[in-house]
Amino acid sequence: MSRDLSLFRFPLVGPAAWAVITYLYLPIVVLVALSFNAGDSALSGWNGFSLRWYAAVAEDHDMLRALANSLIVASVATTAGTAVAVLAALGTSGARFRRQSAFEAMIGLPLIVPDVVAAIAMLLLFVALGLPLGLASLMLAHTVFAVPVAYLPIQARLQGLDPSLGEAAADLGAGPATSFRRIVLPLIWPGIVAGAMLAFIGSLGDVVVSYFVSGPGATTLPVYVFSMVRMGITPAVNAVSTLLVAVSVTLLLISYLLGRRFR
Repeated sequence: MSRDLSLFRFPLVGPAAWAVITYLYLPIVVLVALSFNAGDSALSGWNGFSLRWYAAVAEDHDMLRALANSLIVASVATTAGTAVAVLAALGTSGARFRRQSAFEAMIGLPLIVPDVVAAIAMLLLFVALGLPLGLASLMLAHTVFAVPVAYLPIQARLQGLDPSLGEAAADLGAGPATSFRRIVLPLIWPGIVAGAMLAFIGSLGDVVVSYFVSGPGATTLPVYVFSMVRMGITPAVNAVSTLLVAVSVTLLLISYLLGRRFR
């Protein structure tokens, strides 16, 4: 007789799981709710529904400029990082080679090193190279972190492919480029999209690295919001934070739906 060994059937496991989920998401729910609060203080009680703080965000030209910088940096870093990640994944998914594990560990190293340490290292490198701090330095720094983020889902997708597909394509006369374009790329496309979206979200929300390597006129939205919070939390911070949450959730939902469609 088969028995259901689901962990949720054990005592207290289910309530504990729901408690953890509530702890993780309740602050976000409160943030979203307070972004529509008509009160003048971000921490005040509910004073009625209002869109005034979203209007305030739309009228804040400095914030809009910071948002534009964030979108530009995230787009460039995601494109470049994903392209490098695809090449790296293709190189490590075929036949095993000497010290492959060390190579894969080096790809993921930026995710392990503390953000402050990585940011200081980037800053010192740019200063040593004489590269002015601005959008270019931000793009380069964010690309470094986009590569390992995009690499993981792409590599996982490649690992699930049947090696005989490439062999069959070669037997039919398809070259490496044709085989990749007609067979491999369509199959790993969901992994590429998932990796790119994760890299974009990570770049869009980065504070530490952006704070160190950005220069005058290249402030990103998270750094701008961080500066606002240091001077006191205003309801406008709730509104712009809600917009960032909405963007992140939308991208993750798209990634999830694509994964289900091409599974």
